Amino acid sequence: MANSSNKYGRVFNFSAGPANLPETVLEQVRDEMMNYRNSGMSVMEMSHRSKEFDEILANATSVAKELLGVGDDYEVLFLQGGASLQFAMVPLNLYIKGQPIDMIHTGSWSDAAIKDLKKGFEMRMVYSGESNKFTQIPKIETSQFNPQASYVYLCSNNTIEGTQFKQFPDTGKVPLVADMSSDFLSRPIDTKKFGLIFAGAQKNLGPSGVCMVVIRKDLAERGDEKLPIMLNYRTHIKGGSRHNTPPAFGIYVAGLVMNWIKAQGGLAKMADHNAKKAAVLYQAIDQSNGFFSCPVDKAVRSDMNVVFRVKPESKDSEALETALIGEAKKAGLIEIKGHRSVGGLRASIYNAHPMAGVEALANLMSDFHKKNS
Repeated sequence: MANSSNKYGRVFNFSAGPANLPETVLEQVRDEMMNYRNSGMSVMEMSHRSKEFDEILANATSVAKELLGVGDDYEVLFLQGGASLQFAMVPLNLYIKGQPIDMIHTGSWSDAAIKDLKKGFEMRMVYSGESNKFTQIPKIETSQFNPQASYVYLCSNNTIEGTQFKQFPDTGKVPLVADMSSDFLSRPIDTKKFGLIFAGAQKNLGPSGVCMVVIRKDLAERGDEKLPIMLNYRTHIKGGSRHNTPPAFGIYVAGLVMNWIKAQGGLAKMADHNAKKAAVLYQAIDQSNGFFSCPVDKAVRSDMNVVFRVKPESKDSEALETALIGEAKKAGLIEIKGHRSVGGLRASIYNAHPMAGVEALANLMSDFHKKNS
């Protein structure tokens, strides 16, 4: 489906981000780099108020709404500061004093959001996976939420822990806010269940430097007029993502990637492709008779980030993992080392990662198992 050729001598990149971009998108960016559609300049050089950029921004916005299935009651914003800025920007705009935020804590990135909430916002923990080391995500019922909460917050896919919400909770009339940085546009979702979605681009959407925010218009009205101008969603809605100079190149590439997703058949096709890739790796792990092990509850294993260990109970575990990382690198399979906070191994296989790369890693794992049994 993507990056199927190797005419450029490219490696298979399993990085958690920045991650793969579709090869056809990279080729288009290359071809338009010096002279974008006879404008005589690169996208990186043109005015963000120009006719050419008007069209780039309009395309990115419209294709995003089409893929997500939302209408004029939602705004699509392209902001700076990455997803991490949203940890503060969301509560600054959506928190209502006296109505604590309901938090679903499933890993490192929801923990990052919690740290900002503790700096001045009331919060109630609906669920925390700390006791099971974030290897599970239980079904959370509507009755568990406070009907007076400002909003409910979750991270849809946990890149470090390797878990993913397969179904989202029904929060009733309380807005649901989701950090979807690592599985955005990887599968169909009922976007209208969400009050706000945000996603850093560098995993499934484009290069780092741009964050997409999808917000229900009425929620943007909550922001206090005393907020700093750049931290108020209404500023960016009014300015059409151009209150100041936006990350123009990132928006351009994100638009091309979303066009590519649409051309592949949309989010349903992406979901099918991603599930098949993940199944190849999980099968390699599960059929290894314990040589490889995935700590995550099978019901919530991520289709984006496959985490695993080599003989985790053995004193040789870390040495074997280091050896596998080395062999993978020699074979052109890079960035399979797990996050420094948890160790182990991790293969990130976002939308643009090709099946060929996944199969190559599975084959390498099988060979490694045979040599080290």
